[in-house]
Amino acid sequence: MFGFLNLDKPFDWTSHDCVAKTRKLLRIKKIGHAGTLDPAATGVLPIAIGKATRLLQYLPTDKAYKATIRLGVQTTTDDLQGEIISQQSVTELDLEAVKTALQQFQGKIEQIPPSYSAIQVDGKRLYDLARKGEKVEAPVRNVDIFKIDILERREGKFPELDVNISCGGGTYIRAIARDLGAILGTGGTLAALQRTVSSGFNLADSITLTELEAKLKAKEFQPMVADAPLQHLSEITLAATEARRWCQGQKISVDSGVSEIERIYDEERLFLGIGEFKEQLLIPRMVLEGVS
Repeated sequence: MFGFLNLDKPFDWTSHDCVAKTRKLLRIKKIGHAGTLDPAATGVLPIAIGKATRLLQYLPTDKAYKATIRLGVQTTTDDLQGEIISQQSVTELDLEAVKTALQQFQGKIEQIPPSYSAIQVDGKRLYDLARKGEKVEAPVRNVDIFKIDILERREGKFPELDVNISCGGGTYIRAIARDLGAILGTGGTLAALQRTVSSGFNLADSITLTELEAKLKAKEFQPMVADAPLQHLSEITLAATEARRWCQGQKISVDSGVSEIERIYDEERLFLGIGEFKEQLLIPRMVLEGVS
């Protein structure tokens, strides 16, 4: 068995927990995931099964989230899982001021990741250093945020905003909540997070671990075909002789390639793997299937 599983990660599970559970349910050792989610986050966690783990590096990086930002509160982790650093009542939430502030987060921006994150500094995870009380400057990173839409707001002592965020890989939504609070002068933290899109997978098509277990018991589970999340890559179809040679690791001379990385198919539309088009040669990079 190989292909992909679009998993709806449950609250309070690590991404590693989900991989371990999936491995046990499917009775397959070779399982991997794309795009780590914090334990407090839910939503799309792409799972690769069997040989499809080799395709994880080729998945698209764009993501989308539904986030709840709580204003008036600052925490050590920039979400509700951490200790409260400060809090203040926000008596009036100026929506226009919020909209203006959010514009600063759209486009290519510099972002400082949360202190409690998996980023490494000198070979050590930031969250490990933070737990030891060591203060280390997180490296600034450049991220792409395509769009932020306000869905709903709730007034109160600590008002909340529900927002949709479309962004590139490596974006920390906790950092957006923290920095929005700083701009508004209220403090801010992430109260809830659900990933709705990740690496070509959508929440509407995802299944829970409970649903996966039920499908397996009913013998109804079939993984998503391996090339389904790779539609952002262009493709090349090889004739039978060329396909056989390519699968044997040989470089194939082709007239043209649309992009540097291509999906490779034979004439029967069998997905063979990933090739690199360079100087009129199609070079095997990941051969998924053999051709007899």
